[in-house]
Amino acid sequence: MAAKDKLTALQGVPSMTELLKRPEVLRWRTVHPAGLVTECLRSAVSEARAEALAGGGAAPGRERILTRAEALLVRATTPVVRQAINATGIILHTGLGRAVFPEAVVDSMEPALKGYCTLATDPATGERIERDELVEPILCELTGAEAATVVNNNAAATLLVLAALTAGREVIVSRGQLIEIGGSFRLPEVMAQSGARLVEVGATNRTHLKDYRNAITPETAALMRVHPSNYRIVGFTAEVSAAELAELAHARGLLLIDDLGAGALLSLERFGLPHEPTARESIEAGADVVLFSGDKLIGASQAGVILGRKGLIQRIRKHPLMRAVRVDKTCLMVLERTLHLFRDPERLCREHPTYRMIGTGLDALRARAAALSAALSARAPRVKAAVEDGVAYLGSGSLPDKAIPSVVVSVVVEGLSAEELGRRLRTDEAQVFGRIENDCLRFDMRTVTDEQVSAIVAAVGRAVA
Repeated sequence: MAAKDKLTALQGVPSMTELLKRPEVLRWRTVHPAGLVTECLRSAVSEARAEALAGGGAAPGRERILTRAEALLVRATTPVVRQAINATGIILHTGLGRAVFPEAVVDSMEPALKGYCTLATDPATGERIERDELVEPILCELTGAEAATVVNNNAAATLLVLAALTAGREVIVSRGQLIEIGGSFRLPEVMAQSGARLVEVGATNRTHLKDYRNAITPETAALMRVHPSNYRIVGFTAEVSAAELAELAHARGLLLIDDLGAGALLSLERFGLPHEPTARESIEAGADVVLFSGDKLIGASQAGVILGRKGLIQRIRKHPLMRAVRVDKTCLMVLERTLHLFRDPERLCREHPTYRMIGTGLDALRARAAALSAALSARAPRVKAAVEDGVAYLGSGSLPDKAIPSVVVSVVVEGLSAEELGRRLRTDEAQVFGRIENDCLRFDMRTVTDEQVSAIVAAVGRAVA
């Protein structure tokens, strides 16, 4: 394009000075930082000038530039982490925040979050206390442990326990329990970071008590059992129980460290799920230290719970790593309030979203699916919706091989691929996440509430418009 033509093209683009005087821009500046408004406006003007120089039509006018600037401003000021609808059927969906907090828990936290709170002060004495002591009584009540502490996740709990209790000495672990979880977290590497020395025993599929016994040396500090939360070894297998390991460890003056992974506080059989070892069972079996996650089967905030004998927990609390991995006030508030629900299993099933989702009957799911299917057909005739049987999963590495019977609504839109429909719904204002199977998008009713049905319908309507 010649210089004269470029000048002519750019003359159609309004100047920043003119745009900054517009009423809508002045209104934006009363709500948002002036610098951010100016930056978004400058970006929109730059795009307009580039489009004008590219040719092929009139330069973008004032209204188009302001519309683009407003879109940039909305994007820059909208929180990245916000509410989404999980229709994937994965109850503890790591990408979508894992556990949904109980409504009563969230409501009860609001006053403390808006003001000061008793995070590390004893109201009776006015003296400072350690913040993790706030949840110690309820954890001990629910598990039978002598003492308890909390850190920011179970990986941190593993690192801290090993560093505080076994650094410089050997820890014996079955080869079949050398886990790797998300983010390439591998037990051998964490153990190396802690200063402990790993001793592998047994075979991948079978480990016997004699394997542990034969591996013990004067350098051994502990036996460690690691529950394979995110995988299963099936077939010709054998493993040693916590009680047998505890008896051996104590007879030799060693510790038994039991990493339960997901960390159940109650029996899962009542929900039709396989048995998961509970924290109380581990303590009663004789484990000296027990550790597990707070945001999986407890369904609270991300945390690593450490239970055990009082003297050992005190050693763990005094280790320098403790401050590096401690939790904040919101984590403790969510965890404590959620733990109180476990005192009453019936209330837990009613009020805790994780257990309510697990326990919802198929008839209720079919009714929800029928309502969604009918509403979709009425809202968008292009949508072909069908109610089908399906399966859901607990997720986040918990019970990886156990499918939970569910009901799904399968959606097909003529002229629109399942991948594109899924993308449009994920980027919609409602942020609806389904799962794609066999070239259709499926909404699993086990992770959808009745109240979310209308939001899904509206989102699909916008996506196919």
